Amino acid sequence: MNKKRIILGIESSCDETSVSIVRETSANAQEILSNIVNSQTKLHEKSGGVIPEIAARSHSMVIDKLIDQALLKAKASFLVVESSVAIVAVVLDVAVTVCVPEALATV
Repeated sequence: MNKKRIILGIESSCDETSVSIVRETSANAQEILSNIVNSQTKLHEKSGGVIPEIAARSHSMVIDKLIDQALLKAKASFLVVESSVAIVAVVLDVAVTVCVPEALATV
């Protein structure tokens, strides 16, 4: 493998929003360049469980900031340069189906 691809990973399937930037170091190895997590635990404590619409709204309110923070920490970007993101990965097995579209709409 000549070019070590950079991957943007987004997890927003339930009550946490997380963004990671990972670089391939070889065919079977990766290096985590950044991992930023926003927990919604306190937001959902009042109701005793996750309310999908509230979770989705919370994801949409923080996802842009988390992506920016993860890219900054990883010294990566979406621009076509040496350290640009080549792949975007998202969660497919979701407990709260209204949350993943929030992540995808951002990218």
